[in-house]
Amino acid sequence: MFRHDYPFDPAYGYDLDALLAVAAPEPPADFARFWRDLQARAQATQVEPTLRELSSPQPQIRVFEVAFTSLDGIRIGGWLTRPRHEPVERGVVVSHGYGGREEPDFHLPFRRAALIFPCARGISRSARSDIPGNPDAHVLHGIERCETYILGGCAADTVWCAASALLELFPMAAQRLDYLGISFGGGVGALALPWDQRFHRAHLNVPSFGHHPLRLRLPCVGSGEAVRRYQQQTGQALATLGYFDAAVAARYLQIPLHIAAARFDPAVPPPGQFAIYNALVGPRELFVLQTGHFDHAGTAAENARLLDALAYFFKNI
Repeated sequence: MFRHDYPFDPAYGYDLDALLAVAAPEPPADFARFWRDLQARAQATQVEPTLRELSSPQPQIRVFEVAFTSLDGIRIGGWLTRPRHEPVERGVVVSHGYGGREEPDFHLPFRRAALIFPCARGISRSARSDIPGNPDAHVLHGIERCETYILGGCAADTVWCAASALLELFPMAAQRLDYLGISFGGGVGALALPWDQRFHRAHLNVPSFGHHPLRLRLPCVGSGEAVRRYQQQTGQALATLGYFDAAVAARYLQIPLHIAAARFDPAVPPPGQFAIYNALVGPRELFVLQTGHFDHAGTAAENARLLDALAYFFKNI
């Protein structure tokens, strides 16, 4: 499909029909209870958000550093933006990929919105000495047990407690709260969103953590490769990963979802991405990307079309 130097096929031999046929694995019997209990703990957290205004590169937008408390008492950092001259009428939680985040996004198609850009524990503005920031180590942190696995805390950081912080600062945003997540943030969003009734719509871009039994058989250059090596060495990953499968969680998602899934992706194998989309039971829209985590001659045009699609999906045109 594309010329590359990877020692494996980033399309993994799947054509579009095959990708659209990938079914989600079966969940552990207490999957829903595990996530409902975790979300209830997060929603009971006193998030205590604080803001510090920064110089803004956009004259129509005010920019702040934000900090709030998440699950286990961990303080989370990030950014928040709001219109300078317009009222806030909606809220958006925007997560990040495993590369972290260095600043907020200013290109997203939302007007009259407060947007919060949280950094997951251990990453970027939420860096900590007790949590590795390197993706290959971060994705294995606490994997020995589902109760300690890092992705549970990340769901609280970048979805549930971030939403609580945003709504405490801007209560009027509760009338329309949406979510956007890419790669790592897309997978964590799929895991976390089914259990939080405050969200109205969501977009997941090349979402990770879909169909772990299949992902563990597919080489990649993303964090999934570290998990694959761990499984090869220990044989113990699936006992925990069964509770953190974004394709399984998608079966519980009821809100309208827009998913951008790639046919060719060396970092997040496409079958896992499409397994998430295929498992959705609520209203859904699919934007098929030619590639994910891989630039090509048409990347800029494709991204522009995706932004137009998101403006329509989130009703901003």
